[in-house]
Amino acid sequence: MGQDEVRERVVKLVEPLLEKQGLELVHLDYKAGRKGHLSLYIDKPGGVTLTDCETVSRDVSDLLDAYDPIPNSYILEVSSPGVERPLTKESDFRRFQGEMVKVNTSEPIKGMKKINGMLHEVRNGCIVILLEKGDQVEIPLNQITKAHLWFTA
Repeated sequence: MGQDEVRERVVKLVEPLLEKQGLELVHLDYKAGRKGHLSLYIDKPGGVTLTDCETVSRDVSDLLDAYDPIPNSYILEVSSPGVERPLTKESDFRRFQGEMVKVNTSEPIKGMKKINGMLHEVRNGCIVILLEKGDQVEIPLNQITKAHLWFTA
């Protein structure tokens, strides 16, 4: 069983559990090996607390013990995605309109493949970024290879 198959199985088990608790699975990472490593990054409006992470860790551990979707031993880690949370779904972009973001694209847009600015709008399968100089850049969602919130202190 490959890492991708393990990831898919775990996501199918874990997402409904998190949704019942008002939490979102932002990202799941699994690395196989002699000592496998399963990392869950969770979030909710207002951010997650240490108590949220502890509760999810216990609940997910029990769930995975019951269904045993991972063929070898592993370490489970549950944490917040942090202040530079990845943005992967259209709903993420909608939720964080007005926030500063960093976006990488597969094709240059206005001569840039790395675009930083304020996430102004989501419309017609695109996001609109407002650059520092006041220009706007429209980026099709299907051309985004990586995006995350941009923490500026």
